[in-house]
Amino acid sequence: MYPMPVQRWRPIPRAIYRVSLPFALLLWLVPLLAVLVTSVRSSDELLAGDYWGWPKHFALVANYGTALTQTPMLHYFWNSCAITLPAVAVSIFLASMAGHALANYRFRGNAALLGLFVAGNFVPIQILMIPVRELMASLNLYNTVGALIVFHAAFQTGFCTLFLRNFIRELPYELIEAARIEGASEWAIYMRVVLPLVRPALAALAILVFTFVWNDYFWALCLTQGDDAAPITVGVAALKGQWTTAWNLVSAGSVLAALPSVAMFFAMQKHFVAGLTFGATKG
Repeated sequence: MYPMPVQRWRPIPRAIYRVSLPFALLLWLVPLLAVLVTSVRSSDELLAGDYWGWPKHFALVANYGTALTQTPMLHYFWNSCAITLPAVAVSIFLASMAGHALANYRFRGNAALLGLFVAGNFVPIQILMIPVRELMASLNLYNTVGALIVFHAAFQTGFCTLFLRNFIRELPYELIEAARIEGASEWAIYMRVVLPLVRPALAALAILVFTFVWNDYFWALCLTQGDDAAPITVGVAALKGQWTTAWNLVSAGSVLAALPSVAMFFAMQKHFVAGLTFGATKG
């Protein structure tokens, strides 16, 4: 049922795995390394066609300083923060309540409601483009930060509910029964019993949803126009010129756009691993 550890593989497959793993890792890292090197390369070297060689003159301060001061990157960064943080908070809060209800309450339509949450995760996002855009326009939210907050909060709640419902279902139901016997209200049970016990799962889910929303480009492009409400993903694409493109500035902007997700993952790495393994063993 579970993958066999590499140490228990047969000698030939184990040898092939160990030989091919460095090549696969190198193949995956080459584009990332190319972006990092290009972000510190001078414009003269790029104009001379030197794309893959080691930079002769490092322009780290010049490129990143230009990207931050002479382009609207800080404005895009603030828009991304204003979109991502509320969307993550609202989706996790709603999903935790819905997951608690689906896991611990028996009512007619429980399975059908859970199936609705599951089915929503399989809907291709492309077919929602026109209806969502028209809905936001009818609500006077088109080209606003609020449109992206509302959409991401609604769209991510289904996935978060499915994720948290399975974790909450693994909690001992005797704890909830004991809290009811002690006279705790349903809201107190949710706040003081359920949420503290699924804190690792909430941390792991927060990292996943933060990454999804922060890196979104499709819906940011559909629901915004211009620079007023555009997040940083659209801002990086806007750094390309009409006739020529300073790829060192685009690379620097891409690195700046990726830093928050990477920093959040490493800052909460222990919670992320604990959340993914939460409930994996019993006893």
